[in-house]
Amino acid sequence: MAYPMPLETTGDFNHPPTSTVFSASDHFNDARPHLLLCASGSVATIKIPLIVQRLTTAYKPMPHIRIILTASSAHFLSGQSVEQPPVPSLTSLPGVEAVYADEDEWAVPWTRGSKILHIELRRWADACAVAPLSANSMAKMVQGIADNLLLSTLRAWDTDGTVDPIRWPPSMQRMPPGSAPPKKILVAPAMNTAMWRHPVTRVQVRMLEEEWGTWVRVLRPQEKELACGDTGDGAMRDWRQVVAEIADRINQTVERLWR
Repeated sequence: MAYPMPLETTGDFNHPPTSTVFSASDHFNDARPHLLLCASGSVATIKIPLIVQRLTTAYKPMPHIRIILTASSAHFLSGQSVEQPPVPSLTSLPGVEAVYADEDEWAVPWTRGSKILHIELRRWADACAVAPLSANSMAKMVQGIADNLLLSTLRAWDTDGTVDPIRWPPSMQRMPPGSAPPKKILVAPAMNTAMWRHPVTRVQVRMLEEEWGTWVRVLRPQEKELACGDTGDGAMRDWRQVVAEIADRINQTVERLWR
């Protein structure tokens, strides 16, 4: 079966490189919320198709969705089973505009004046959800490491709302930065029980919840039997709850922009 490819997608997903990176400003007045949905290296990545399907069928207005997959997370979506469809099939889901790999960041040689993908994704997004957020990506996020497309986008986030202008419908005036609270990032950690209970994880979660709480929302893991065979906390929260949290972020965006 052939799957439609988004124009901007290249990298590990075997798409031909394109000559331009999409421009966030081209989508500024499309009057629908923009969700950046991301996954890092955890088996919970297999819930991404379910999250997308629920968001785009059960909630209105249906968001525009762009997906970032790390190299590790993409391994869980290689057509192994019905619940693990191949990555390219994600672009056939309603609402999904593009799927990005790390290599999409610099798919063509950069020239002065060209767009930079992680900046354009930040500008485009009204909200971001990282579900799942692995132990490794959590540690890097907290330390400010930006060694892949996902982490670069998180590192470049407008954390106080003073950089990006606020999106409004075409009939209304564009509001300057700082006129509304910062755009939110929802993270849903997923890792082995021992990793979740590790002291360094407590330090990292404390930073996300307390120091970064104005722009980061942590959806703490649940307790269950994990894919590794251990039983305990560390599993990503049930995907339906993740969807409900994302929908809440989207509703806040709609109320802020279009109410």
